[in-house]
Amino acid sequence: MRVTFYVEDQFFFRFIGCATSARALYRALENEGDLELSWKRGTTESDLVHFHTFGPLALGHLQRTEGIAVLTAHSTPRINQGNIAFASWINRLYPAVYRKFDHVITVSPPCHREISEMVPDVPATLIPNGVNRELFRPDPEKRALFREEYGIPEEERVVLSVAQLTPRKGVYDFLHVAKAHPDHRFIWVGGLPYGALSKDYYRIRNLREQAGPNVIFTGYVDDITAPYAAADVFFMGSYAETFGLVILEALSSGLPVIARDIPEFREIFGPSILYFSAIDEVSELLGDDGVVERCRAAARESTLPFDIRSIAARHASLYRSLAA
Repeated sequence: MRVTFYVEDQFFFRFIGCATSARALYRALENEGDLELSWKRGTTESDLVHFHTFGPLALGHLQRTEGIAVLTAHSTPRINQGNIAFASWINRLYPAVYRKFDHVITVSPPCHREISEMVPDVPATLIPNGVNRELFRPDPEKRALFREEYGIPEEERVVLSVAQLTPRKGVYDFLHVAKAHPDHRFIWVGGLPYGALSKDYYRIRNLREQAGPNVIFTGYVDDITAPYAAADVFFMGSYAETFGLVILEALSSGLPVIARDIPEFREIFGPSILYFSAIDEVSELLGDDGVVERCRAAARESTLPFDIRSIAARHASLYRSLAA
């Protein structure tokens, strides 16, 4: 069975979550012996094309696709608010775009409900994102090297966020917590892939330049596992997600996670992470060593159901059933 993956991962877009998830899944599917895989090549000859984005390049290839067209719903209208400019206009395009595909893969229960309500006539299957647990793991060597690169002593506590620099991702709350904890080092990995089309682009760019001395904005990094290894706590201030892949990566890396209390995270991660509603609750959690350490102790084991190998097997099974 010939399967092609297509994702618009050019330039800085290679760092966005859908591209990261697609690459991890593609590598894991290489162990499925009956699949002949290709990356962004042969969309016209493949039995099935698995799309992970639906920008102009992807839709151009979709028009030429003769096999089954599958889309993973990494993006939905709900998560565009507070993330990109002109979100309301862009969101009106979603139903027509989604109906162009033969099948949709949703990545979480809230995502599945949203897609089912938006396009009830399009068949959908829920398969969560997965994580490579061999890649994302505690690594003392990477921890030491990353901290040395950024001048962070081992005894200093590091709070990490990995996300696009947008209001939806909680960048303002991140800076608020950093100001309240000058004795901690706060690191934000990620940038502005949509450039001036990012929500609050100029405001966020100015705040980034004026951040306190305990805040580091690294931009994009080549080895994303290194900052996870160097951190002590992961902070996820996002207001809306289809899944929250970075939480999964953090847990697999052995990090306790403090995240906003939103339905998506409750349904996906349950008691594996710590939750806050009001921003001042983050300080209370950071100060409770017992709670944080209990979360750390259970973090990595909680990712077993999301091991990328089992997630890949579920995708392969779906491909076969669709082809049949």
